[in-house]
Amino acid sequence: MKAVWVWARRRSRTTILTASLCALASLGMALVAFEALTVAYLEDPVLKAPTRVYARPSVLYLGMRPGRGLVENQLRQLGYRPVRRRDVGPGEYRLGSREWVIGERGFRHHDKHSPGGTVIIRLGYDGRIVRLVDGDGQRRTYVTLEPELIGSFLGAAGKDRIPVRLRDVPDHLVEAILSSEDKRFFEHKGLDLRRIAAASLANMRAGRIVQGASTLTQQLARTLYLSPRRTFIRKLRETAIALVLEWRYSKDDILEAYLNEVYLGQEGGAAVHGVGRAARHYFGKDVSNLDLSEAATLAALIRGPSLYSPFRRPDVARSRRDLVLKQMLERDAITEEAYQEARGATIDLIAAQPPARSVQYFVDFVEEQLQASHGAEALEGGGLAVFTTLDVRLQRAAEEAVREGLSQLEAQYPELAGQDARLQAALVALDPRSGEILALVGGREYGESQFNRAVKARRQPGSAFKPIVALAALSGRGWEDDADDRPFTLASVLHDERLVVQTPQGPWEPVNYDDRFRGPISLREALERSLNVPFARLGMAVGPVRIVGTAHNLGIEGPLRPVPSIALGSSEVTPLELTRAFGVLAAGGFRSKVRITFALLDRDGNLLERGEPAGEQVYDPAEAYLVTSALRGAVERGTGRGLRALGYRGDVAAKSGTTNNFRDGWFIGYTPALAVGVWVGFDDGRTIGLPGARVALPIFARFLADAVGPDGEAGLYGGAEFLPPSGLELVEVNPETGLRAGPGCPGRYELFLEGTAPEESCSPFWRVVRYRRGEEAWLREQIARLRDQLVRLWEREVRRSSRRDRDE
Repeated sequence: MKAVWVWARRRSRTTILTASLCALASLGMALVAFEALTVAYLEDPVLKAPTRVYARPSVLYLGMRPGRGLVENQLRQLGYRPVRRRDVGPGEYRLGSREWVIGERGFRHHDKHSPGGTVIIRLGYDGRIVRLVDGDGQRRTYVTLEPELIGSFLGAAGKDRIPVRLRDVPDHLVEAILSSEDKRFFEHKGLDLRRIAAASLANMRAGRIVQGASTLTQQLARTLYLSPRRTFIRKLRETAIALVLEWRYSKDDILEAYLNEVYLGQEGGAAVHGVGRAARHYFGKDVSNLDLSEAATLAALIRGPSLYSPFRRPDVARSRRDLVLKQMLERDAITEEAYQEARGATIDLIAAQPPARSVQYFVDFVEEQLQASHGAEALEGGGLAVFTTLDVRLQRAAEEAVREGLSQLEAQYPELAGQDARLQAALVALDPRSGEILALVGGREYGESQFNRAVKARRQPGSAFKPIVALAALSGRGWEDDADDRPFTLASVLHDERLVVQTPQGPWEPVNYDDRFRGPISLREALERSLNVPFARLGMAVGPVRIVGTAHNLGIEGPLRPVPSIALGSSEVTPLELTRAFGVLAAGGFRSKVRITFALLDRDGNLLERGEPAGEQVYDPAEAYLVTSALRGAVERGTGRGLRALGYRGDVAAKSGTTNNFRDGWFIGYTPALAVGVWVGFDDGRTIGLPGARVALPIFARFLADAVGPDGEAGLYGGAEFLPPSGLELVEVNPETGLRAGPGCPGRYELFLEGTAPEESCSPFWRVVRYRRGEEAWLREQIARLRDQLVRLWEREVRRSSRRDRDE
């Protein structure tokens, strides 16, 4: 009896356990089914496109002299491929000695839609473009190449894709994917039971997993909703979601979603998803233009984008491609002839290099500005196209200049490289006429530090601020209420002698870089030679408040302290602010609004926003030219003369800057068409031990030579010269007194605003004349005597010259 009771008790426990397990399994299946019904929805792939950021397009025009290497490099960067055959297709080019043929791809520019087509460019004997003809024989005055993609806003998922419609995907690509991944896609309902049985048998025989059985629908479910980790539960969830997808959507919908979601590789930090982006990534083509060999290569990548990458393992990729082609042949998807031709084709990948790493500083800047104006939600998955002002050629030149400049500094001064923090630099280049940022480098290596020093680092400019002080002194703006209007000129004499200023913080005593005093010195020479003491005196005479106002007028928006030391650059500015201020001088007193985008387009190519140029005339062109004249002198005779020593011969105005204890090195300069600013230093403010002319000038020189050529004549931004505007006069003055030169008081010519040149002369003859004014007879006598003296001096010089000629 007891045995029966024990048996019944055990059976009852087994029954309860079995019932509990069944209940849990049912609950699990219900949860899996509920999850599948909840999440298994397909979004329109077009609604998930990332926002793309483009550089300014390159333009070829009649009369231009483009370098062959430059054009070829640009085309390769765009993913174009060189060909030798006569017929040049979209995305291809052929460059001969006198004739270039480019197969343009269709593209929506910020201001027009380019349908693409063939362009024939003929060159003259001097290398200039003499004729531009399109494929229809129509003459053109210019050709705009498609802009280079420099970045994308991918969102948190980090997926980069170009959405495509199924109707735009070539049949041979669809067949290649189906032959490789799911031969019975149009026959099953989400699960291929025959394939599951065959795969199970193969895996049992091998004793390990050698064959998979996932359908395209299962792969899509895994990609969209599940993690890649292999578990039984995940497989169960994957199966349930696949069945719901097949129940809810047509085969075409599922296939289109798969073509846009399948993972096909990696480009930097972005995952390449979808055949549209993969076609661009590997072949530089639109997906509709892929040939059979290329389509089979993409299909081959699905099993393992890293394992079969044609970039990394071309032989393995080719073997896998050939297998896909064989599978297509076995399914009668292609003919024997097409199979043999595709199998014999080489895998021609694009030779484009990724955008300069430093361009990400600019892309981040664009993203911050757009998020501030449109919100972060509008940029993620919005499929927007942002057309920016960045010139990729100048950007690469800027990155190269910074990299090489810092490397040379560390090689020459090893103590700079032996720090726990690396030496940093920033470079900004903009068009002073439009305010467009052309190049921007925010640091030496974006991967190490994403802090954008060009835009966000506020550092003391030191002597690079002196041109702003000079403009405050030379311009009429701000002096209107003073009894003595415009008290300073370039010839004004400043005193270079010991100066002690009492401030609330204690006495302030500025010193020159060499601890010497030079006595009386002109404003021009003080600026050219970057002397601190004369400029401290000038700043006090002008007034710190007026200097701050001038800086704000020039576009410096950050806070500036109106203290005596501001004349020597004690208040902090960013490289972008200071470069923009110098750009106002380059533009003749016109202050342009900083511009980083041309236009913003929606996913359908409709214009959402156009970045119109804006600005105002804040200083008279003649006033701005006075400062430009002195800064040109700084390059020829002053602290910027190292620019000539490094081989740059073009017209340029520039100023170096160094802060206390050599913590910051600056060099800011401009041509009429290009303003460039360079900063060098450590992020924590430790000393670099060198002036700006030693650390920043070489970077500036390298970039400027690459941008406009050593003579300043090359490229879109070369060939311009500084031309004096109206409202100036040239007067000979004595530099020691600042008065007009004359007999017995030599001088040199100086620029003045009309009506501001000194009337009094330092000549003793002029003083006598002025003293006896009104005595006309005596005045005529003095003039006659002076004339006779000049004649005798001239005759004596002629005789001496004749004797020297005979002796020689």
